[in-house]
Amino acid sequence: MKQLFSTAIASLLALSAFAQKSDGTTKSLVNAEKDFAKSIAKNGDKEAFIDYSTTSTLVFRPNPVNAKTFYAGKANAENDVTWTPNLAKVSRSGDLGFTTGPYEVGTSEKKYGQYLSIWKPENGRWKLAIDLGTESNKPLAKVTPQFIEPKDHVAPKFLNEKEIKAGKEIILTTEKTLNTLLKTHGIAAFGGFLTNDARLLFPGNEAIDGKGKIIAFYNGMISKINLKTTGVDKAIGSDLAYTYGIATIDYKADLRESFNYVFVYEKAADASWNLIVQAFVPAER
Repeated sequence: MKQLFSTAIASLLALSAFAQKSDGTTKSLVNAEKDFAKSIAKNGDKEAFIDYSTTSTLVFRPNPVNAKTFYAGKANAENDVTWTPNLAKVSRSGDLGFTTGPYEVGTSEKKYGQYLSIWKPENGRWKLAIDLGTESNKPLAKVTPQFIEPKDHVAPKFLNEKEIKAGKEIILTTEKTLNTLLKTHGIAAFGGFLTNDARLLFPGNEAIDGKGKIIAFYNGMISKINLKTTGVDKAIGSDLAYTYGIATIDYKADLRESFNYVFVYEKAADASWNLIVQAFVPAER
C-alpha cells in the first residue's frame, strides 16, 4: 500500500511537471497558466509570481516594475484572485505566447477586470514576460474560448544578435508608422493595423472584440492618441511580437490622460504586422 501511495504521488508530480512544460503548443501554455492560478490559490501571489517570473519579467502595478523585485518587497501574500483565459496563442517557434481573459479579486466585495499576460519559455517551463490587469465592471458577455495552436512549428536553427535586433526594428518601425498615422489621420488610422478579430482591453470596459467594435469605441470617446514605445520583443519564428510604452490619450471631453500600454502584433499573410491585442492601464505619475 505504501509503495502504491508513493507511485500515485510520483504520478501526480509528473503530471504537474508535464503541464508546466513548454512544448511549443498553446495547450501547454494554457496548462501552465492553470498551474500558475493553482499556485496563487495555494501559496499566495508573492511566492507564485517569484516562481513564474524571470529576472526580466515586468508587472504593471500600474507602472512597469521588475516582478521579482516587486514581489520580494511585498509584505503580505494574497490568494483571493481568480482568472480564466479565454484567448491564447503561441508563436510558430514556440518561444512567445500570450493569454488574456477576465479576472476577479476578493470574496465578499469583488472587483473585476481583464488581464493580459505575455509568456516565454525558460529551461523548459513557461514563464511570464509581461503581466498586467485593467479594472472593469463585472463581465456580462459570454466569450467562447479560443486557444489557437500554431499552424506549424518553425524555428531558425541559427539566429545571431544582429538578426534578432533587425527583427525587433521591424516591429518598432511598424509602431512608429502607426503613431505617425494617428497624428495625421486620427483614430481611423487604427483601422489599417487591427486584425479583424482584434481585442481591446481598456479600463472600465469589458473586453472589446472585433475591429469594427474597437474603432467604434475609439471614435466615440477619443480624439487623439500618441504612443511612446519603450520596449519590444519578437518571436524568432516571425509571427508574434509585442511592444509596451506610454500612451497619451486626448478625449473628446477635453481631457488628457496617460496610460501604460502593451500591444501584441501578429504577422499577416502579406507580411504586414497587425494588432491582435491592445491593453491599457492608467499610468501613475
